[in-house]
Amino acid sequence: MTRKQAFEPVVDANTRLLILGSLPGDASLRAAQYYAHPRNAFWRLIGGVIGRELAALPYDGRLAALKAAGVGLWDVIASAERPGSLDAAIRRPEAADLRRLAASLPELRAVAFNGGAAARLGRAVLAGVRDVELIDLPSSSPAHARPFERKAEAWAVLARALG
Repeated sequence: MTRKQAFEPVVDANTRLLILGSLPGDASLRAAQYYAHPRNAFWRLIGGVIGRELAALPYDGRLAALKAAGVGLWDVIASAERPGSLDAAIRRPEAADLRRLAASLPELRAVAFNGGAAARLGRAVLAGVRDVELIDLPSSSPAHARPFERKAEAWAVLARALG
């Protein structure tokens, strides 16, 4: 089985909030874009947090809007074997260098985990990192069946990290 690779982090020196997924799904890997599955609620959820309609923007515009708002993106897994896109199918994960990335972001206040797998793996790697709040979020994935409104309520806490 071939290994699937994470994308490069989307961050800059002004990143205050870093959102970490587990590993891009097949739709995202095919499109070479974070959260490319049309039913993934990520762009609507984070758009609500930063007060911008992101879903209609071209991908580069979405990333630029996130950076302008102080939001960065990456994944907790650098590579893994996984048939399909479900986190439960991840085998032999190699962790991303989250500590190095966090240390390189002078304004970082919080790291948010998009889903349970990202939280479990990311919290283990980032345990003991000082002055960075760790926030667990319900997954934006369509596989995580929860009404959008309930997800949006949980994601709204991210505004505090950007405040």
